[in-house]
Amino acid sequence: QVQLVESGGGLVQPGGSLRLSCALSGRIGSITAMGWYRQALGLERELVATITSGGRTNYADSAKGRFTISRDNAKNTMYLQMNSLKPDDTAVYYCKATIYYNTVYTPYWGQGTQVTVSS
Repeated sequence: QVQLVESGGGLVQPGGSLRLSCALSGRIGSITAMGWYRQALGLERELVATITSGGRTNYADSAKGRFTISRDNAKNTMYLQMNSLKPDDTAVYYCKATIYYNTVYTPYWGQGTQVTVSS
């Protein structure tokens, strides 16, 4: 089994910054793509950013220029640096990792961490 644990969420004022972390543990195998998603109250979960095993990144338009996704393969950890936060960024943020193990690709999700941007 694989576990993903997010941390780093909290309350921040507009214009502030937060850094989210996602730590993987368990029978990890080979981690392929990883990503951050978010779900605001009453809305569907949406993509924020993804990163491949080779470090190629992709961002939602809302995140471009403000958020930076990164990963430390040695530590099995992924990060999301969020700058210039806006109230619209308020949501539960989830990390996702696709694990390749024993010829099977399986997606795993973390439990989520709340980010609230408010004055």
